[in-house]
Amino acid sequence: MSANEILIVDDEVGIRELLSEILIDEGYRVRVAENAEDARRQRARERPDLVLLDIWMPDTDGITLLKEWARAGQLTMPVVMMSGHGTIDTAVEATRIGAFDFLEKPIAMQKLLATVVRALARGKPEPATTLSLASLGKSSVVADLRRRLEQVANLRAPLLLTGEPGAGAGICARFLHRPNMPWVEPESTAFLAEAPLDLLEKARDGVVFLREVGELSRMEQKGLLLLIGKLEKYNARLICASSRLLARMVADGSYDPRLFEALASLTVGIPALREHREDVPDLAAQMLTARVESGEVSLKQWTTGALNALRNYDWPGNLAQLGAVVNSLAFTVSSQELEVDDVNRVLREQGGASIPGLPIPLDAPLREARDRFEQLYLEYHMRQEDGNMSRVAEKVGLERTHLYRKLKQLGIRFGRRAHEESE
Repeated sequence: MSANEILIVDDEVGIRELLSEILIDEGYRVRVAENAEDARRQRARERPDLVLLDIWMPDTDGITLLKEWARAGQLTMPVVMMSGHGTIDTAVEATRIGAFDFLEKPIAMQKLLATVVRALARGKPEPATTLSLASLGKSSVVADLRRRLEQVANLRAPLLLTGEPGAGAGICARFLHRPNMPWVEPESTAFLAEAPLDLLEKARDGVVFLREVGELSRMEQKGLLLLIGKLEKYNARLICASSRLLARMVADGSYDPRLFEALASLTVGIPALREHREDVPDLAAQMLTARVESGEVSLKQWTTGALNALRNYDWPGNLAQLGAVVNSLAFTVSSQELEVDDVNRVLREQGGASIPGLPIPLDAPLREARDRFEQLYLEYHMRQEDGNMSRVAEKVGLERTHLYRKLKQLGIRFGRRAHEESE
């Protein structure tokens, strides 16, 4: 008997029962979900080998759920979309997002079985190991970055991406790369001094991406200027990144002013991670999910306190540092839950402060420091929820009885009156 497990997601009980009977008769193990929320829970608990996903559902449509899984790094199994109102546009969109195939209802048994066999034969997709601009966040800062990049996407002039180290220049450059076109990213810039034009043949009709052009030698700067002059001949686009202030380098004589003029005429700045810290919890969740889905670590999850600690940190190393912290936590914490103490330990080991901006007595006994953190943490959420204790309990992940007990223990006044007096 096949060990493959198939998850059927459809709001029509008749469809679920019919497909289940067919697949069970063929030796597959079958689970069912009646809506998107049920499918989310089951997918979070255990990855099926294949998902048959209906597009039209009452709570969340299948395309939206497919996008959620792709964005969260959970699209690590083949997904076959199903619809009784299928269109070519819908099928194309589903395939673009990552669906394996598209079946129109009513589904013929032979076509269903043939599609299932092909999907399972392909094996599980590799989990996403790198972030994309689509998964970088939902904040207004990231939305503005996306808008600015879209405005320059169809231009052929060289583009300079500026920002702090680790802020995501590679992600932005990849966003501007067209599928099925060459992507050339040399590991070293030494070729610029030796044979700057050799790379252009490989990059014909595509993109050349150079990291940290602020560190080029004088000869490499001359070579890059020569390469820029030949871009049009090869129909190639140059995208460069720099975390250094090139204008200041021009002023002190260490950077070629002609090269600066050629690069800086089209510039997009990349925000530091601390400028969109509200995206940090989602980013950390994606990074952890990628490790779990790859099979490198066992199932782990963040506590609310741990995610708040990550969000409150300044991240001088930006996305690169966040990725390093998540990796360290994933591999060094043996329990299933990642706690705030785990986060602070790894940040200290990296030479960072624990939680910046919080007046916690780090030289005090552990219990006193922990009580102070919990007091600040709960008072923050009470302000955010306007004193609504039901919402506070839900937000911090505590039963209301436990929450009230904790507030009394810490000497925190609660209720609407306490909130109004604090304003």
